[in-house]
Amino acid sequence: MDEHEQPQSEGRQRLDKWLFFARLAKSRALAQKWIAENLVRVNGRDGLQPSHVLKSGDKVELLAWRGIQLTVHTVVVLGPGDRRGPYEEARRLYDDQGRRHQPE
Repeated sequence: MDEHEQPQSEGRQRLDKWLFFARLAKSRALAQKWIAENLVRVNGRDGLQPSHVLKSGDKVELLAWRGIQLTVHTVVVLGPGDRRGPYEEARRLYDDQGRRHQPE
């Protein structure tokens, strides 16, 4: 375990791992790419590292461009994941706050 990662028993997990375990990203590499491209914000902050540690209650925003419209999908972290399981298991990791569209 590196110095940025806390034990899961404390309800903390790396951002890239959590996105993958929560099935919000198809792969950990894709999650890392989104983070590097500032398409992921945590509690309103961007410019994060994949090793950023999430905790329960953090607000995660995923940004995606659909043509000229920006879509923001917001979720609240409920806890860390143990593995990339089925949808029903992954869905227990977050509270979906929905999507909103913002003009360019």
